[in-house]
Amino acid sequence: MLDTTVADQTQEFLDRFGEALAQGDIAAAKEMFLDDCYWRDLVTFTWNIKTVEGKDQVEDMLRHQLDTTRPSGWKIADGEVPTEEDGVTTAWIQFETEVARGYGLVRLKDGRIWTLLTTMSELKGHEEPKGFARPLGAKHGVGKQRPTWKEEREKEAAELGYKTQPYCLIIGGGQGGIALGARLRQLGVPTIIVERNERPGDSWRKRYKSLCLHDPVWYDHLPYIKFPENWPVFSPKDKIGDWLEMYTKVMELNYWTRTTAKSASYDETTKEWTVVVDRDGEEVVLKPKQLVMATGMSGKARMPDFPGMEKFRGDQHHSSKHPGPDRYEGKKAVIIGSNNSAHDIAAALWEHDADLTMVQRSSTHIVRSETLMDVGLGALYSEQAVAAGVTTEKADLIFASLPYRILPDFQIPLYEEMKKRDADFYAGLEKAGFWLDWGDDGSGLFMKYLRRGSGYYIDIGASQLIIDGEIKLKRGQVVEVVEDGVILDSGDKLEADLIVYATGYNSMNGWVADLCGQAMADRVGKVWGLGSDTTKDPGPWEGEQRNMWKPTRKEALWFHGGNLHQSRHYSQYLSLQIKARMEGIDTPVYGLQEVHHLS
Repeated sequence: MLDTTVADQTQEFLDRFGEALAQGDIAAAKEMFLDDCYWRDLVTFTWNIKTVEGKDQVEDMLRHQLDTTRPSGWKIADGEVPTEEDGVTTAWIQFETEVARGYGLVRLKDGRIWTLLTTMSELKGHEEPKGFARPLGAKHGVGKQRPTWKEEREKEAAELGYKTQPYCLIIGGGQGGIALGARLRQLGVPTIIVERNERPGDSWRKRYKSLCLHDPVWYDHLPYIKFPENWPVFSPKDKIGDWLEMYTKVMELNYWTRTTAKSASYDETTKEWTVVVDRDGEEVVLKPKQLVMATGMSGKARMPDFPGMEKFRGDQHHSSKHPGPDRYEGKKAVIIGSNNSAHDIAAALWEHDADLTMVQRSSTHIVRSETLMDVGLGALYSEQAVAAGVTTEKADLIFASLPYRILPDFQIPLYEEMKKRDADFYAGLEKAGFWLDWGDDGSGLFMKYLRRGSGYYIDIGASQLIIDGEIKLKRGQVVEVVEDGVILDSGDKLEADLIVYATGYNSMNGWVADLCGQAMADRVGKVWGLGSDTTKDPGPWEGEQRNMWKPTRKEALWFHGGNLHQSRHYSQYLSLQIKARMEGIDTPVYGLQEVHHLS
């Protein structure tokens, strides 16, 4: 009876909200929100990835967008029942706009909207061919000289980029480019993905040999094809590489390997890019309408410039170029850095009997993998969550429904619990001299990732080696590299046959500077970060990831990527934005971000 009452009350609220919007009564709609409210929209209302905060921002967005959006049909989503807990009613909802169908999640408090998530599910008239609309495949009947499926695919692959031009070009064929390419393929958008490596998945295969995913399998599915039920919880890098290679083939992606983009320019008159690529030694000129940089969220490797590096007689390289531990048995190794890559590489070198020292230059957040799985991810991404009916798609939307402004409030208690649960572990690290942090505000790993994309390690064993003294630890700054080692600001000299610079990555727009020039990169500005005014994430507040998955200050230039979760989830919304433009649908963007930082 209670569920029925909550459902009736929620539907009555949605009816009133929908009526206010249908009548253009923005004042009435505004009063249906709390003063402290958040409306996060993924494309449906704003043609943007945008969060408006507070009633005044809600009003402003509706004044700009309501006439063109024309929403209708607000109701509790089919098959869903609202829940009520601690004074908050939570309901899955569905609705339509003039051009699209939408899905979302609303939280009501005191009879008003506290948080509202609205997402675009599909464009009307341009639905993906799936379910009852899936293609027949077989060509029944008879006909002379009919091409087979294989012949049609070979013809498309031979002609696209030569006789015909792609509407969209994706630069970068890692998980981001592949996920987006799959979405665009299903929407009928002619797309080419260019990748400099020899095979899909090589961006994983070529990393250090001990690399594996630190995120669990339920968090990492690609669109359309989930990992099988017997897939390991944490995937080794080469297994992921093979999966990506298989995926590009079965999803029929036009994927150009051994291809490097050399230059790109945009014609403001024709609204067309000219992109010159080297395809296995052949120069090809492509003319896409949309250009997507899927070159990795972390951007270009940040190689330090320490005095004396040219004098070093041993091996030195960035962590992204680390070949693995095999050749360094019995050697002295120094790793500059103390985040994920540094720990993974250190553990592998220890396993191969290297004598190694980690140099910690700044504090690092560490959380044990088992604890993160249980406390941090278990409710949304786990076998238990699946058994409780929380699909990956539903988990993505629940996570997306928490606006970034208040997300730390939900994260802090989780990390307080982790700190208590693993108190002895952290005491051991601090006794070993390790410099720990929990984020500027105690909100832990996810907020660090969203704000700066660095500064943490998910422990799968290396921390115990530090506690036990098997991995030696030095805190300080490098002042000089000499022929046989590293000098720290403490005056200590660390002898080395190998130096690994696990020093992170620069902003993704560095690739734009290489391809289009610095002026274009500056026009777009810094990529990634929320403007939280915390370490390495300067303000002002943005409310969303800078430049990711949404329109930028350069027309027809997009950025896509992130971890496997983000590549999967946000590829849906980026693909719909690109499809709408291809079909000539009006896409009035609300809240196009300002550029506050260049890199």
